Amino acid sequence: MKLDTKTLQWTREPERCEITPDRIEIVTKPHTDLWQRTYYHFRNDNAPVLQMSTEEQFFSFVVKTDFADSHHRFDQCGVVVYLDSENWIKGSIEYENDRFQHLGSVVTNHGYSDWATTEIPADVKSMWYRLSRREDDFCLECSEDGTVFHQMRICHLHEATGKIRFGVYACSPEDSSFRAVFTGMELTECKWLAHDGQAPDQDC
Repeated sequence: MKLDTKTLQWTREPERCEITPDRIEIVTKPHTDLWQRTYYHFRNDNAPVLQMSTEEQFFSFVVKTDFADSHHRFDQCGVVVYLDSENWIKGSIEYENDRFQHLGSVVTNHGYSDWATTEIPADVKSMWYRLSRREDDFCLECSEDGTVFHQMRICHLHEATGKIRFGVYACSPEDSSFRAVFTGMELTECKWLAHDGQAPDQDC
C-alpha cells in the first residue's frame, strides 16, 4: 500500500521542505542531530522528523532516500522510529569524507544511544530502507535496488508498546545544510517473518 503523505506530521520542521503525494524533500538546518549521552556525553535532540502513527503490531515500511547533495561530515538522512527524546531508532548513511561514508543505525533506549556502522564508498548517493515491526522488536534492512534487501540490524525498543510513530528524518550535525529526497514510500504486511529456528526458553 502506497503511503499517504497527508498522514505524516512533523515532530520538528526543517529549514525548508516540499511534500507531494509521491515525494518528500527536506533541506536540513545546520547543527541538527539525534544522539543521547553514550560515549560523547552530549545530548542532541533537534533533528527534523516526519512521521505517521500506528497501533499495527506487524508491518513493514519501505522508503528510498536520495542524498546526492550531502557533502559535509555527518550529513545524514534515513528512516526513523521516534517515540520521544530518549527512545528511538534511526537508520541512515552518514557522510564522512570523499572516500567513504557510514551505513548504520542507532538504537536509543531510556536515554542511551548506540551506533552500529559499516563503511561504504562515498559515491553511493541513494539507498532504500525497509523498517519492519513485530510488536516491540524491529528489523532494519537496506537495498541498493529496492528489490534485494540486506539485514542491517535486529533490535528491541523498550517503550514501543501499542501506538508508535515512524517515518523519515534528515539532519546536519555540523555547520552544513543539504537536500534529502524521499520517494517510493510504501506500507506492506510484515516482510520480517516469524522466527522458525531455535524455540524460545520455556520461561520467556
